[in-house]
Amino acid sequence: MTALLENEILLLIGIAALVFGGYKLKALAASGAVGTLLVGILIALGFKGYGLLLIGLFFVTSSYWSKYNRKQKESITDMHEKGSQRDIMQVFANGGVPALLGVLAYLFPADYWIYGFVAAIAVANSDTWASEIGSLSKKRPFSIIQMKTVDPGTSGAISLLGTLASVAGSALISVVSYFFWSEINLTITLLLTAMGVMGCFIDTFLGATVQSAYRCKVCGKLVEKTEHCLQPTQLVKGNSWVNNDVVNISSILIASVITILILM
Repeated sequence: MTALLENEILLLIGIAALVFGGYKLKALAASGAVGTLLVGILIALGFKGYGLLLIGLFFVTSSYWSKYNRKQKESITDMHEKGSQRDIMQVFANGGVPALLGVLAYLFPADYWIYGFVAAIAVANSDTWASEIGSLSKKRPFSIIQMKTVDPGTSGAISLLGTLASVAGSALISVVSYFFWSEINLTITLLLTAMGVMGCFIDTFLGATVQSAYRCKVCGKLVEKTEHCLQPTQLVKGNSWVNNDVVNISSILIASVITILILM
């Protein structure tokens, strides 16, 4: 058995372990497990084992924070379209851009694909940490559009705790990537951290402006669901086709493209 074949087998085992673990821990729905398998293969194609370790780090830490203090987050979860188990669309929303960059890195090898890949993971981790940790803040978040405090979990709102979590989440991915790839130096690490946070704020801006929001006709709550209290909800903001998944993939793509253009 050649060393190349052995490496490919190890990568497949790593992907399978990530998918199986995520499904058994109920972090992935069945469709999410299929999506994760595909995303993992495409990432491994271009970025090998380090790429898988980086996306795995995002998956493990974000899943932990999603489940951390879940009881306190129940009212916020009720507002969101989907729960803590990622389906295939949520997987593609966070992993679609990294997977695409994996294919491009395989077909057209260049250092800048690495930078775009790390930035994409940094944005996803930054946004997830900001949402999950920020929702635990004792102070109400502040809407960047309405310029007033709003209910926790409202799209387009920020808090001090969430902002600090955003920086920490992005920094974790960027610093780890520094030890993975010799192409990444300290200056680039700082830039990647900044791009991850910028992507998170792009996500917040899109969430505040174009993401759909609905009003429950029964309880009057502002939610992301088309149905609440067993009744259809009314669209009161944004576009109906722009849900959280669309906002996530858009912010990740924008930040990754900007990073690649800067470092090409």
